[in-house]
Amino acid sequence: MTPAQAFAAICLAAVASDGVLGRDEARSLRIELEFRTPYVAMDEQAMASLFDDLLAIWREKGTEALVSQAVPQLNEQQRETALAVAIQLVRADRVLEPEEHAFITDLAQQLQLPEQTSKAIVEVMDMLHRDALACE
Repeated sequence: MTPAQAFAAICLAAVASDGVLGRDEARSLRIELEFRTPYVAMDEQAMASLFDDLLAIWREKGTEALVSQAVPQLNEQQRETALAVAIQLVRADRVLEPEEHAFITDLAQQLQLPEQTSKAIVEVMDMLHRDALACE
């Protein structure tokens, strides 16, 4: 698995962390990746092939195996970004299901980032998704 495949695998695992991979989640995943290197240079066929391969692993072995294969392929900076993007994807619908929360907690541990770094990423993403004006 290449770093590009690994990063996409973690993103796919995030959107599928509640056990369902719906059309809206797939669209969010695509939007989150399409302007990032190297995905921006991929045509539709290459992107479809990438996700077909990752989906095959996910369907056959599950989310945990997909993440376990991906993590060793990423350096620390890529792992930090993968955690932030994964949080972005699970929080995109503004509802954090218990399975999604558990996924993020497990992912943060699997990524083996320094604890302070993981906490900071989670806190910033919580701030980003806070409905700060709802109290007004």
